[in-house]
Amino acid sequence: MCGLAGELRFTPFGQAPRPADLAAVERITHHLAPRGPDAWGFHSQGPIALGHRRLKIMDLSDGSAQPMQDNTLGLALAFNGAIYNFPELREELQALGYSFWSDGDTEVLLKGYHAWGEALLPKLNGMFALAIWERDSQRLFLARDRLGVKPLYLSRTGERLRFASTLPALLKGGDIDPVIDPVGLNHYLNFHAVVPAPRTLLANVQKLEPGTWMRVDRHGEIERHTWWTLQYGPNADEQNLTLDDWTTRVLDATRDAVAIRQRAAVDVGVLLSGGVDSSLLVGLLRETGVQDLSTFSIGFEDAGGERGDEFQYSDLIARHYGTRHHQLRIAEHEIIDQLPAAFRAMSEPMVSHDCIAFYLLSREVAKHCKGVQSGQGADELFAGYHWYPQVDGAADPYAAYRAAFFDRSVEEYRDTVQAPWLLDGDAAGDFVREHFARPGASAAVDKALRLDSTVMLVDDPVKRVDNMTMAWGLEARTPFLDYRLAELSARIPARFKLPDGGKQVLKEAARRVIPNEVIDRKKGYFPVPGLKHLEGATLDWVRQLLTDSSQDRGLFNPAEIDRLLSNPHGQLTPLHGSKLWQLAALNLWLSEQGI
Repeated sequence: MCGLAGELRFTPFGQAPRPADLAAVERITHHLAPRGPDAWGFHSQGPIALGHRRLKIMDLSDGSAQPMQDNTLGLALAFNGAIYNFPELREELQALGYSFWSDGDTEVLLKGYHAWGEALLPKLNGMFALAIWERDSQRLFLARDRLGVKPLYLSRTGERLRFASTLPALLKGGDIDPVIDPVGLNHYLNFHAVVPAPRTLLANVQKLEPGTWMRVDRHGEIERHTWWTLQYGPNADEQNLTLDDWTTRVLDATRDAVAIRQRAAVDVGVLLSGGVDSSLLVGLLRETGVQDLSTFSIGFEDAGGERGDEFQYSDLIARHYGTRHHQLRIAEHEIIDQLPAAFRAMSEPMVSHDCIAFYLLSREVAKHCKGVQSGQGADELFAGYHWYPQVDGAADPYAAYRAAFFDRSVEEYRDTVQAPWLLDGDAAGDFVREHFARPGASAAVDKALRLDSTVMLVDDPVKRVDNMTMAWGLEARTPFLDYRLAELSARIPARFKLPDGGKQVLKEAARRVIPNEVIDRKKGYFPVPGLKHLEGATLDWVRQLLTDSSQDRGLFNPAEIDRLLSNPHGQLTPLHGSKLWQLAALNLWLSEQGI
């Protein structure tokens, strides 16, 4: 788990190669220091420059230092992530005649690429973004894991391609005009701050799509390929499986995913919210024999009549399994104090209240361990959200999804942004409609699950956890995003997911492991009531963000801001988020990035 950066300087046909801008790569790389506080390194050779910041998790020795070079193979690698099945791949490569000088996953990637090329990617079980330079062919290979757990941002001009693990770091290289993309803004304000890849909020920065590789030659010619997609519906031999059959398969797959994510040279704890998903992780880890397990929970002050913690459930699990439990409660003033730092750590602006929770929780966790398991992905894969029953069987699945998930109608969007940012069409709506129409998911609810699992999940919960944990040099591992479990979940018919308030098959699996009290409860979220209900000092702070003339970028209509401020408690989105906070969050992110 680290941060990577690099530049490929293009060579025009008939001209001599030009060296990469190593100084720019150094600036980008050192901005990634929180992601990799343990070590750093650079590799520069002609048109390529690679940078890396290292967090030591798999191999604590210098043998796995990056960028890693193998002059015999003619390859150099910078890599961010963790490959959990690297010992098995290492044995396979040794059988092919490869020898190793290190004990980690980095060298396995380097030699695996030499052996199999892009066919290496389907062999990997893990989270990764990687860059491999082929010295002899003068080509750069970039790739991202199946579900986009690890990010990779790109900036291309006619002269070069740059890439980095975060968007703010990429800006530090210079030579990027940080103008806002009107389509990206439309997505942000409508699709709950999700801007689907390859777009970002900035017109001149893209991100590599999940499950995609890209090969770039020295002239700037690009080859791009999606190497993994999520297909819905049971296999032929699974058509008659019962709920009990699927439950057994889900439990076995989850147990394997949890166990393999304990592979590390350091202790790995658990972020314990007290919900089904994180509680199941704790139970399965104890089943596998993990002793002296550290667990971590966070809570906030109550606001608007809403409780700010779920300690009663996290404490129950911690007592039941005898974990070393750490409970953190955050006061309102600390939320305001720490929000700017949390937004500086965001690659793109995010509005979910979870962001500040994960940022502050990660600060505490990083004092005790360098790796944690977290329960992200279960709701998207196993239909845990309230809108899935609304979409199931709907005459117009797109309309049902939009009504339940989108933050604004087309008319509200037009009232919110100023004229230069208006679009003729409905970019976010068109994206969702087109995604629903793709082959590979026939049932209405499966279309929604596929969209949420491969798009919303990537650019909201997963990005949130990556950004906030890595801000403190903490590696978050997400067992529910093991590709084998994700593929299994997609094959399970919706009739085994939707009942029991959602996630039926996962809850049935959990009943075989953990106490029923944390299963048969009202679904909870990571609550930060102060950011939802906007009262007191928090509301004053938001008002300042939106009315300070020095913060006015000509994005939002003043009349709409006045309307929202006139009733700050009554302007919630269908997902119960604050429309006012959404505008303030964008202003805050832009300010913290110097835009």
